[in-house]
This record gives sequence, structure tokens and C-alpha cells, in this order.
Amino acid sequence: MPAVYFSALALLVLLGFFVARQRAAALTAKGSSSDRQRIHSLPIYHGLFAATVILMPMLAIFAIGAPIVAKLAESGAMSLLPASITANELQRGAALRDVINLAMGHGSVAASAEVSRAAQAYSATLSTYNWAMLAAGVAAGLIGLLASLSRVSIAFRARNSFEKVVLVVLIACATVAILTTVGIVFSVLFETYRFFFDPALSGRPTVQGFLFGTEWNPQAALRADQGEIKTAFGFIPLLTGTLLITTIAIVVAGPLGLFSAIYLSEYATPRFRAVAKPVLEVLAGIPTVVLGFFAALTVAPLIRGWGQHFGLDIASESALAAGLVMGMMIIPFISSLSDDVINAVPQSLRDGAYALGATKAEAIKQVVLPAALPGIVSAFMLAISRAVGETMIVVMAAGLAANLTFNPLDAVTTITVQIKTILVGDQEFDSAKTLAAFALGFVLFFLTLMLNVIALQIVKRYREQYD
Repeated sequence: MPAVYFSALALLVLLGFFVARQRAAALTAKGSSSDRQRIHSLPIYHGLFAATVILMPMLAIFAIGAPIVAKLAESGAMSLLPASITANELQRGAALRDVINLAMGHGSVAASAEVSRAAQAYSATLSTYNWAMLAAGVAAGLIGLLASLSRVSIAFRARNSFEKVVLVVLIACATVAILTTVGIVFSVLFETYRFFFDPALSGRPTVQGFLFGTEWNPQAALRADQGEIKTAFGFIPLLTGTLLITTIAIVVAGPLGLFSAIYLSEYATPRFRAVAKPVLEVLAGIPTVVLGFFAALTVAPLIRGWGQHFGLDIASESALAAGLVMGMMIIPFISSLSDDVINAVPQSLRDGAYALGATKAEAIKQVVLPAALPGIVSAFMLAISRAVGETMIVVMAAGLAANLTFNPLDAVTTITVQIKTILVGDQEFDSAKTLAAFALGFVLFFLTLMLNVIALQIVKRYREQYD
């Protein structure tokens, strides 16, 4: 039924667009030259206004009606099932799935008589209300078509009306984006508050113990034969591992990305740049799981072999291996953004430096890079945020051990890896272990927010405007 509904919607929208545009064009064709000069909006805007007047109410009817229709059909089907099934929530959900599958033709032929009767009622109710929704949508579309055609005239401000609708749509999209961000923040904040202050939660830590604890072990004993496992929620080992791997990645990606951007923007020929820049940006499209395999199967054994050659004890999963591959991953972020920023520096600044006797290297170091500094800092901050949020490479190359160490040759873990580890599988939601993931997510959000604030302050401090 949705396919039929949207086919009718598309048909009415196209019909309204072409008919309204044709009517507006006919007004100018039949009128005098002064009429053609006095017409406020072009015929295409009359068509767009008609299409909008048809589209909006039909979309609203579907968006509101589809959930209501589904709910009414489910309620009607559930009312035909025995009370012994509908009383239990799990059995009710399983029965509803069987009813829907059978109604859609995907159910088992051995379904019970009650389920078959409920499926038939579900299908009949759904069909009836869907046809009613289609009739209401088509009626609304036809009303919009007639209303828009009646307003086609030389003096009608179709362009202004259509642009107001576009403005409302843009505001709605921006509002949805803002509300989504606010909803995410408050949902994480609410669960974080429960993790620290819910008295019914056993094993919860204090805020000080979480932020300044030096041991991380969210796993508690599930059986008596597992012995006594001490549960600890110390955040410091995770923060140390995150900063260690991120530092290694930036040490690798920073110079390579910045120097490649300088070369591509200032020294490379246009022919070489046209080939080299897309090839460099291909790194950004490699899936992180592929980079994780590369780190685990190639880089980590190579580093371990070099360490044994020099008498160093290197773990099979080390922060160095994860940091090196992560640095390779974020090179395109620094290189591409820095290249765009350097190219945005006005050529007049370079010409002025050359006129004063500066060499190309001196002009780049003393004029171009200072002028592009805010953008370069923003590129580095974006790369750091990307490295902080990476998970797969760390899981496959650095391990899950929450070790408090600054040695890049040891195995470490990061905040995102622990969030993934805690939430994998069937977990009891009302437990300190599960809610710890939300606390980690909130702290990670705060860290990335601080990075963005620092980047904005640097950009604001060193921003320069040119003609």
C-alpha cells in the first residue's frame, strides 16, 4: 500500500506542477507585452508552488496515518487471541510477530486457528484503513491542486510563497538536527546520572573513584565457581590508552599530512596534483576493519619481530601498532583540509613576499603557513577527534587490556573499545557494568567537545580576512 500511496502522490505532484506552470505560461502568452512585464513570478514558480501545496498535506496524512493504521490493525488482531497469550509481554510480542508474518505470507502453514484468525483480521483491518488513508491523501492532494490552480494569476507572488515553504522546511531540518543532538546528550546524561547516583544500583562507583581510579575491571563474578572478582571502574587507564594511541597517530599523520599538503599546493605540477590528491584521499575510504586486519596481521608482527631483533619485549598487541595504522588512516583528513586551506591563502600575499626578496620556502614558512594556521589547526583537531573515536583498529591491534602505562610497546585499550565491549551481547540494562558505557560515552563526548572548543578559540584568535 505505501507504494500505491506514493505513486498517487507522485502523479498528483507532477500533474499539479505541469498544469500550474502551463497556466502561468498561457497568461503571459495571451497577454500584452505589459502583462509579460508585470507578471511577478515565472511560470516555473507557479508549478513549484502547486507541487508543494499538493505534496505537504499528502505527506502529513501518510506520516500521521501510517502508524495509527498499524496500531489499529495490531490491536484488532490481538483482541482475537486468548488472554493466556496476550497477558504475557514476551508471548504477546512473539504472537504478534507470527500474526504479521502470516498476514504477509511469510508465516508457517502449521499456525494455530487463533493465530490464523488474528492474521486474517489483521490483514483485513490493515487493507481497509490503508484504502481509507489513500482516499484521504488523494482528496487532500486534489484540494491542494484546485486551490493552487485557482491562485495562478499575473499578480500572485508564487516565488515568495514557494520560498517561504522552502524556508520552513530548512528550519524544520535544522530543528530536527538540533533536537537530535540534544536528545542524545540528555539520554547519555540521564544514564550517567543513574550510574553514579542511583541507590538501587549495586557496585556503582563514586564520581571521584570513576574519574581518578587507576584500575578498570567492570566484570563481576556471575557464578560461585568463578571466585571473587573485584569490580573496578577507574577511568584513568582508558584515558591513558586513548591519549597514547592518539598521540602516536598524530605524530605519524601530522608531519606526513601537512608536508604532503604543502607539496601538493605549492610545489607539485597541476598534472601531478590531479593524480596524487585523489590517490591520497583513497585512504579515507578504506574501511577501518580492513585497516585493523592490516595492523593485526602485518604491522604488529613486524614491530614484534624488530623488537626481538633488538632485544625488546613487545606485546603481540601494542599501542604502537594501533597508533601507526591509525595515523595512516587520518593522513587524508590533515592533508586534504590543509591543502584546501593553503590554496585559499590569496596569491597576493605570496607575490608580496616574492617582491620583498623572499624565496619560495621563506614565503611558505613566514607568510603562507601563518595565514593558513587557523585552518590547519582545525584540520589537526578534526583528525584528533577522529582518532579518539576509532574502535576497530584498537580492538584488533591494541587489545582489550586496560593497562595504566605510557609504554607504546604494551597492550592498552581505549574508551570506545570498552564501550563496545560492555554493550556487546545480551546485557542486563539495570547494572553498573552496562551503565558504565554511558558514563564513558559522556566523558568521551566532553573530551571531544573540549577539543572543538579549543579549535574554535584558536581559529578565532588567529583568523585573518582578506579581500
